[in-house]
Amino acid sequence: MNLEQKEAQLQQRLKRVEELEAEVIRREKELKTREKAKKQLLLRLSPSLWNEIAALAEADFRSINGEIEFLLTEAVRKRRG
Repeated sequence: MNLEQKEAQLQQRLKRVEELEAEVIRREKELKTREKAKKQLLLRLSPSLWNEIAALAEADFRSINGEIEFLLTEAVRKRRG
């Protein structure tokens, strides 16, 4: 393989890497957009449950809202099997 062929091959690889990078950036933007579109709800909790969740959140270095979302996500994953 001569030098020109190697250069052409490298140019093709570079183009593919650039395409993949653009796809990753597009997907990251899409995920960020979906994350911003979170739904809100009013949730009433007993004081004892609130305190338990607050303690878990503190131990996990999360906000209480973040901890509730984490716990709900874990519960859904377990439920799905």
